[in-house]
Amino acid sequence: MAWNEPGGNRNDNDPWGSGGGRRGDDQGPPDLDEALKKGLDKLNRMLGGKGGGSGRGSGGSGGKGGAGYGAILAIAAILAVGYVVFQSFYTVDEQERAVVLRFGEFNRTESPGLRFKVPLIDKVYKVRVTNIRTAESSGQMLTQDENLVTIDLQVQYRVSDARHYVLNVRDSNQALAFATDSALRHEVGSSSLDDVLTEGRAELAIRVEQRLQRFLRDYGAGLEVVRVNVESTQPPEPVQDAFREVQRAREDEQRVKEEAETYRNKVVPEARGKAQRMIEEANAYKEEVIDRARGETARFQQLLAVYEGAPVVTRERMYLQSLERVLANSSKIFVDTESSGNMMYLPLDRLTQGRLPSSGQRSSSGSSGSDQPQVDIQNLTDQVLQELQSRQDTTIRRSR
Repeated sequence: MAWNEPGGNRNDNDPWGSGGGRRGDDQGPPDLDEALKKGLDKLNRMLGGKGGGSGRGSGGSGGKGGAGYGAILAIAAILAVGYVVFQSFYTVDEQERAVVLRFGEFNRTESPGLRFKVPLIDKVYKVRVTNIRTAESSGQMLTQDENLVTIDLQVQYRVSDARHYVLNVRDSNQALAFATDSALRHEVGSSSLDDVLTEGRAELAIRVEQRLQRFLRDYGAGLEVVRVNVESTQPPEPVQDAFREVQRAREDEQRVKEEAETYRNKVVPEARGKAQRMIEEANAYKEEVIDRARGETARFQQLLAVYEGAPVVTRERMYLQSLERVLANSSKIFVDTESSGNMMYLPLDRLTQGRLPSSGQRSSSGSSGSDQPQVDIQNLTDQVLQELQSRQDTTIRRSR
């Protein structure tokens, strides 16, 4: 039978009752305030507090509210302590350095590892000091010869001093940009347009790097310039075509110079070699002529001494030797005798026909590879001399 049915053995306990407490005709939902107080009471007992009574009096209700507030305060205290502990430790990476400020004043610089700080008093700034950073700069500026040029520049840098990087300069990147622009304009203003556009670009980058590093050192920015690259240098847009023509003309000039230098390197050594060879041949000919003249002089002096001792025999021998040299180059000889007006004809080609030269006596043509038989000059000379001697004797006998 239902609990609220009439005559139900007076079972007037509702399902939300605490057991036996009569609530009369009150059939509403459970009291939410009472349920909340019970929950707080249980939480208080879990945290070590004492739970309040179940009565509805004003004293019991005040005790339960105080216990709830105490639990909330305990939880807040635990959270606060955990937050303080969590904020007291921090980690510095291998690529970083930590700058610690205490009450806004520099205190120390921490190296990589697990570090401690005082919460709400110490403030930590972590700075990456190993990675290479890049900054770019571009603009138009005047050269020394009052020409406009557009330059694109790239600066590679890194943090060298974390303390100076954090404290000395409010915005290090902006300071670097200003210093780069100043150094670039100073160096471009000290160079001519041709140097900036052509061969002087590499030297310009070196000068800008050195000047920029001096500026950053003077500022105390804590930055170190690794490298400065001049990516492009161009004249203003309206005159770029004319400058390209000039550049092509210079490239053609350089190409022609290189070709001429190559030709020079090829021709000059050959000419020097030929000249040296001619000089050596001339020196050899000189030595040959001098030695020949000295030899002939010595032979003449020896021959003179012999001639003075026997003039007739020496004269005849010299005559025969001269005749031998003449006959060696002739195949036909005409002899004019003194006693008669007739001229004798000596056909040497017929006289030497069929005769082979003797060993060791060949002419220069035979020694050079000719296969024609050469004449034995000594035998031929003897024959001619015998013939002449016999004819001379015959002529003398006839004249007697």
